[in-house]
Amino acid sequence: MLSVLSKTTQRGRIGLSAISSANRYASTGAKEPSKTALYDFHQHHGGKLVDFAGYWLPVQYSDQSIIKSHNYTRQYGSIFDVSHMLQTYLRGKDVISCFESVCTADIKGLRDGTGTLTVFTNGKGGILDDLIVNRVSEDTLYVVSNASRKDTDMAVMMDAVASFKAQGKDVSVEFLTSDDQSLLAVQGPQAVSVLQKLVTKDLSRLYFMNSAFDSIAGVENCRITRCGYTGEDGVEISIPSNKASEIASALLEQKVGNLKLAGLGARDSLRLEAGLCLYGNDIDETTTPVEAGLLWLVAKRRRAENNFPGSDKINSQIKNGVTRRRVGFRMSAGSAPARQHVEIFDNEQHKIGEITSGCPSPCLQQNVAMGYIREESKKVGTEVTLKVRDKFYHSQVAKMPFVPTHYYQPPK
Repeated sequence: MLSVLSKTTQRGRIGLSAISSANRYASTGAKEPSKTALYDFHQHHGGKLVDFAGYWLPVQYSDQSIIKSHNYTRQYGSIFDVSHMLQTYLRGKDVISCFESVCTADIKGLRDGTGTLTVFTNGKGGILDDLIVNRVSEDTLYVVSNASRKDTDMAVMMDAVASFKAQGKDVSVEFLTSDDQSLLAVQGPQAVSVLQKLVTKDLSRLYFMNSAFDSIAGVENCRITRCGYTGEDGVEISIPSNKASEIASALLEQKVGNLKLAGLGARDSLRLEAGLCLYGNDIDETTTPVEAGLLWLVAKRRRAENNFPGSDKINSQIKNGVTRRRVGFRMSAGSAPARQHVEIFDNEQHKIGEITSGCPSPCLQQNVAMGYIREESKKVGTEVTLKVRDKFYHSQVAKMPFVPTHYYQPPK
């Protein structure tokens, strides 16, 4: 769910200040990025702001390096501003059938107050976006999707709603703006214990992918969802933008834990260690859920009904197999990090794939990556060679996630 970094950030120049970036936009005439409700808050706390999917967001803070922030999230907990993501409500007695017409999830099978990760697909089975859909009730859905795919996602949902309305069905869509509603991801072992002091509900009963309304620090109409994109326990909280700084400050000031602010740099390495996809890198309109190792997102009922975009292609791949597959890689000691587009070779120097994401793993102190490889080479332990800046480095196909996840699941 993490949106694609801007070209400036992808090239590694992540320390650009907001001022120098603003001057660049003024000189080129390009559209300046939007500000989240926490823009001034980030600056006050030493955030180094960059253009991320059309928004000014912190890549890190002055009190911690990206690596330290990453490790701090795993050990204690961090607060991420993810207000750039698209938040949507869909309503009406036909809303579930409408939304199922464009995604692969079994929303009919969800209990009220629960959600799931799913994908929008095109007619060829390609992934238009990955997103979380929460079933609030039988006539209300709450959806969070990627900022970089905002226009695409809005078009998909509006077209679906228009099609159902034309059939006399009852469904409507409401897109929330960052001016009205903000989104914070509070992640790590101490995240929920800190939030618990600020809410009225018992969060020990709120399990992974469960969602509920509550007040936070006295602010009404906040949605709390037990999820995140770091592999850690935590929540995403949807809050009124005019109270965003107040709630963020309350989280930082709690004495039961010691949360810190974190930025995009740590969020990216955390999601990679957890084996989670970055749209635009690891999945896109040319990759199917089967190729991406995301078949679990295509519910069995939906496969059987064969009635979502690209379902024929996906069912054919399930039956007949694919030629490539997304897998993880662990690189040998002394190797350079393998970034997007690094080529993968077998022992006979035949190209068999390409890296889509990679970075040094702060937890493992080893370079890790993910990418697509020929189906016959996907087995864990397979020896491969990665070509990084004209040098070849040994690597192995590895199981993902690279580090254990800590999602808060209900007792068995």
